[in-house]
Amino acid sequence: MAEPVRARRLTDAEGQLLQRLVRRGKHGSIRIRRALIIMASASGTTAPAIAQLVAADEDTVRDVIHAFNARGLEALDPKWAGGRPRLISIDDVEFITQTALTRPEKLGRPFTHWSIRKPAAYLAGNPERIIRIGRERLRQLLRARKISFQRTRTWKESTDPAREAKLDRIEEVTSRFPMRCFAFDQFGPLSIRPCHGSGWAQEGRPDRLPATYSRTHGIRYFHGCYSLGDDRLWGIARRRKGADHSLAALKSIRAARPDGAPIYVIMDNLSANKTPAIRAWAARNKVERCLTPTSASWANPIEAQFGPLRSFVMGGSDHPNHTVLARKLQSYLRWRNANARHPDVLAAQRRERARVRSEKQRRWGRPKTRAA
Repeated sequence: MAEPVRARRLTDAEGQLLQRLVRRGKHGSIRIRRALIIMASASGTTAPAIAQLVAADEDTVRDVIHAFNARGLEALDPKWAGGRPRLISIDDVEFITQTALTRPEKLGRPFTHWSIRKPAAYLAGNPERIIRIGRERLRQLLRARKISFQRTRTWKESTDPAREAKLDRIEEVTSRFPMRCFAFDQFGPLSIRPCHGSGWAQEGRPDRLPATYSRTHGIRYFHGCYSLGDDRLWGIARRRKGADHSLAALKSIRAARPDGAPIYVIMDNLSANKTPAIRAWAARNKVERCLTPTSASWANPIEAQFGPLRSFVMGGSDHPNHTVLARKLQSYLRWRNANARHPDVLAAQRRERARVRSEKQRRWGRPKTRAA
């Protein structure tokens, strides 16, 4: 029997970029769906489940996964055909790209960055390879290669010394024991304020919410638990993130499989999830905590499940207090678990599958080249 198709392990930069795409959902729908497919497959979701998630054919899902394994993040954009023959060769485009990505000082130019005119003039007068190209065509080529004029930013990647071992274990349990694999995470903070959203309205007359003048209700955190095998989501809103609340969530997960056999819980590398009391309880009750590496929360499968909560409970809402918000959350969870394959739920999960990934990477820039 052939091995199930699965996306290769994501690098920190890839995971954070996919997380940003899915979370913000500001790109084309094709790109978001492909990012969801890659992110879900890398976190252990099977191709048939992903096909249901993105409302696509299973063969399409497998094609995207194979394309990502072969070409990396270029697989996010399909290869469209058509157009007149190229006037600039592929080699010329590669040379233009490398020139734009090289600091001008290294090419003998007395400035720190390129404008759009300066590289065009450099290419036209370069004695090694003369390429005559207009400014607008140069801009189009750079845009097609995902090169844009940006501000300099900082970047980071996981410094967890056990990063590879943790990701290996998460991949193993999601592949071998899906019916005994669970995920846990905190979603929030949730505050009582008008929240922007989207919905049907008469053209030119969108629904309007009052402005936020004061926030006197404090915040809450939704402690969510997700069963990969049953595709079931449950949880409760808490005033804070604490070890006692994490332990309560783990106990509810253990109760979902009361047979006493080992279970596996994927959770963030948060101090509240690693207290001595939690470690001792987990050892007694055969609960293995599979911690995600530091700065790699994208490896937690529950991240994609928070999208519908954000879209259908928080988006376009103006809840009067946390009691009403908690009731809305529980009401939605009951509906969601009874209609887990509903197209609206799947669409919202697609949008969220990377929104969470971008939260920690707003300052993301070009990462350092990792050793092979």
